[in-house]
Amino acid sequence: MFSKEAEQKLQGHSPRELSWRRFKSNKVAIPSLVVALLAIFLVVLSPVIYSLLGIDPNARDEDALDNRGEVPGDWNGISAKHPLGVIPGIGYDLLARMLFGARVSFLIALASTLITVVLGLFMGIVGGYFRGRIDGVIGRFTDFLLAFPTFFMIIALSAPTIERMEKSGLIRGNEARILYLILIFAIFGWPYLSRIIRSQVISIRERDFVLSAQALGASDFRILVKEVLPNVWTPIIIYVSLALPGYLSAEAVFSYLGIGVQPPMPTLGTIIADSTKYMMNNTVYFFIPALALILLVLTFNLLGDALRDALDPKSET
Repeated sequence: MFSKEAEQKLQGHSPRELSWRRFKSNKVAIPSLVVALLAIFLVVLSPVIYSLLGIDPNARDEDALDNRGEVPGDWNGISAKHPLGVIPGIGYDLLARMLFGARVSFLIALASTLITVVLGLFMGIVGGYFRGRIDGVIGRFTDFLLAFPTFFMIIALSAPTIERMEKSGLIRGNEARILYLILIFAIFGWPYLSRIIRSQVISIRERDFVLSAQALGASDFRILVKEVLPNVWTPIIIYVSLALPGYLSAEAVFSYLGIGVQPPMPTLGTIIADSTKYMMNNTVYFFIPALALILLVLTFNLLGDALRDALDPKSET
């Protein structure tokens, strides 16, 4: 008779259980997951938070400013009425504007990530499974996109592309800028995922379960959906967890440079850009949104690293 502890050690574990054990054993995994879920919770339920705290992203509190439009004191007017202080010059509540801006930033990041995953997954699976001429065409197109200096192309294409969107009459102003950022991030982002998926699919298509399905007469579509797709979710999950913070920081950078979303609509990037005007007299106003962005990006990056380690079957259990 084995002891209960010995029986537990001998008992088999499913891949999902092993991944969860590896994830829990990572010291930063659970804290990163909690912070990430909290950030998403705050962004999604921001209207409820406005109501509970009695703040409004579009309400000005001119009484919180002096006659020069600056915030008196050394802490940016932080109080029970304004938990993170107020924005100099206009008197908006900083917490409310950051929550509102985070929703816009997350919208851009999530939409960009979703389109990137769909395009990268489709191109990677098709190229890796069918190979031949199809793979050659997709591969050369991927190389073409990867050869572009992405940062400079986004800057160069912004003005004419946004102008054409506005001339169409269907979309204008910041809506056109948001759509531009989403499309440009996805167009230049999917080739990286496509390369990863392609290499996975090339390996999977030679395995016994795929060859057996082919021998039994299964269609290519059925093989792709039933056999190939379930085996490429690991790199997709890892890529999503790493791409999301990348797009968050990219949105902030381009909005800061005046290419992305512009005032009066707030994003984390536009708030940081505005705060630099007051750095000499009000450093708190700069550091609060800057640290919030750093914390968000760091949290999702750490979560992505933890997921990568947990989902890697070669990791130690």
